[in-house]
Amino acid sequence: MEWEPPKAGKTATAGKGAKRFERPRGGAARQIADLMPEVGRTAFRRFGFVQSSVVSRWPDIVGPRHARVCIPESIRFPPGEKSEGILQLVVVPAHAPLIQHVIPEIIERVNRFFGYNAVARVKIRQGEVKPPPASAQKTAPPSLKPVPLELGESLRDIGDPELRAVLESLARAMSANGNGQDQ
Repeated sequence: MEWEPPKAGKTATAGKGAKRFERPRGGAARQIADLMPEVGRTAFRRFGFVQSSVVSRWPDIVGPRHARVCIPESIRFPPGEKSEGILQLVVVPAHAPLIQHVIPEIIERVNRFFGYNAVARVKIRQGEVKPPPASAQKTAPPSLKPVPLELGESLRDIGDPELRAVLESLARAMSANGNGQDQ
């Protein structure tokens, strides 16, 4: 018994008036760079990072010296919370004792980056760490000086860490100019 194609004018699944579905075509072409943040954001959230900028700006947060020997692996929050989380770091085995001693400083810097107490504890896992790319080492890290108290409270309500960091930098520059210091 051989297979026979359907007769002209009839479809195998529908009767009269049925139209064959065709995917709409056309529209503006999208650049791959426009698609990649969504892909990266999904992957980061899957592995415990609400903000992918923690990974991309890690050398700025902890400094180039520590960034060469440790990288963040994940941040785990208690169920339903977005604070008091556990930051898991991968550390080069020979540098684990050093990193263990600077954990309070790392917690302080990560929390300053977020603008609230996002991290309460750090877990260390020894493993291989790829150093940051050479282009990231050429840029100067932003100043991590504290923001003046009168400006710091108003910036805490800003949810986007990158916007908050830019506004804090602007506040630091304004306070430096107001004190008679040159930039």
